This record gives sequence, structure tokens and C-alpha cells, in this order.
Amino acid sequence: MSKLECLSHASPNFGERKGGAVPDIVVLHYTAMASAEEAIARLCNPEFEVSAHYLIDPKGRIIQMVDEAKRAWHAGAGRWGDVTDVNSRSIGIELANAGNMPFAAAQMDALEELLHDINTRHAIAPERVIGHSDMAPRRKIDPGPRFDWRRLALGGLSVWSENTTPLTVDENRFSDDLASFGYCADIALDARLSAFRDRFRPHHVGALDGVDMAIARDLAVRFPVDRAPHTA
Repeated sequence: MSKLECLSHASPNFGERKGGAVPDIVVLHYTAMASAEEAIARLCNPEFEVSAHYLIDPKGRIIQMVDEAKRAWHAGAGRWGDVTDVNSRSIGIELANAGNMPFAAAQMDALEELLHDINTRHAIAPERVIGHSDMAPRRKIDPGPRFDWRRLALGGLSVWSENTTPLTVDENRFSDDLASFGYCADIALDARLSAFRDRFRPHHVGALDGVDMAIARDLAVRFPVDRAPHTA
């Protein structure tokens, strides 16, 4: 349980982490719903079989729905590196946001506090704080291009790259570098490129270019994905 001041709204939608897994990934989402209250109702309704450990509303209130020791149902199908059961290895945080608006300042402040608390207690590396779209790039787009990943990285809570000196475009090399960082190589390259840009080059469009290559290379070299089993 978080050491921060959190409201409680327990969800019945959880299970045991499989195979003795303990969390070493944090997955960030947006709710894509009109209000935080509507999202909480959905995440706590057994009919929908979805949940998250935490939700943060636009006023910065943190609501805990599932104990961190349990497996919340937030990630679904997807993978990060060799991790295919992301739910068993992760803590899920929902940000109440319809998906088409900026994230509120109070909400981002609360997220930073919560991430610092979680990452410290579970020794989660900054590179293992990821978006839903990172682990499921063909299926999900959240938290989307409006989310400020650079801000988290400046606070040591995620990662970023300022390496924009273009490299020669090579689709195979780019694909390999994305896989080295964590993106699943089995997903179509255009879907991975879109997810990668939403996070590291928000709102940039067009064909794969040398700056994409440079950023992916930098991330692959500095933050190769941890493929070792992580169990209790």
C-alpha cells in the first residue's frame, strides 16, 4: 500500500500475481472517459473485468482501488521485452483524462509523488515506467502525445533522449533498437513507430527519419530492457 495519502475505493477486479512475480514495471494509462467518477465506477464494476491499482483525478486526488500486492487487470494483451504477463509484473496507474485534453498540473504533481513513492519502495528503474501504448502499440494509444514524458524524466521518474543528431535511416536497425529498448518486435513497424513518436517525438508525422533512428539508438544503448525473471 502506498505511503501517500490516498482515498480508497476498492475494486473486486483483481487476482494473485502469477509465478511469485513482484512489480518491476509501472504502466501509465488515461481513462478515456468523461469524468473520474465514471472511470472509477467502470474500474470497480465486476461486469467489466478491468481495474488499476490507482487512479489520479484532475484535482490531484489519488484513489487506490487494488492493493499493490495483487494483480490488477489494467494491461491486457501485450508485452515489454520478454514480459508477456504485464499485469503480474506491474502496477497500473490511470489518469482521469478523456484523451483529447492536457493533463492537469495538480494531476501531474500527484503522479510524480506517487511514482516516486512506488519506484522507491519497489526499486523500479526509471526505464520501466512505460505507457500502455508502449506495451501494446497496435492496440492502445494511451497516455498519448499530450502526456509530458520529458517532465517525468527530468524528475528521474522515467527516461528521455535529447540525442537528435540524425543517423542513416535503416528500418531493420530501427526495429532492432526498439526491441532492445523493450518494444515487441512482432508488432508491425508502423505501429511501433507511432507509439514511439507519441512518447519521444509527440505530434511528429511522416516516414521514419534520421532523428527517430538517433533517439532509438540512444535509448537502446542506455536502457536495454531487463529480460531477467523478477520474482519474490
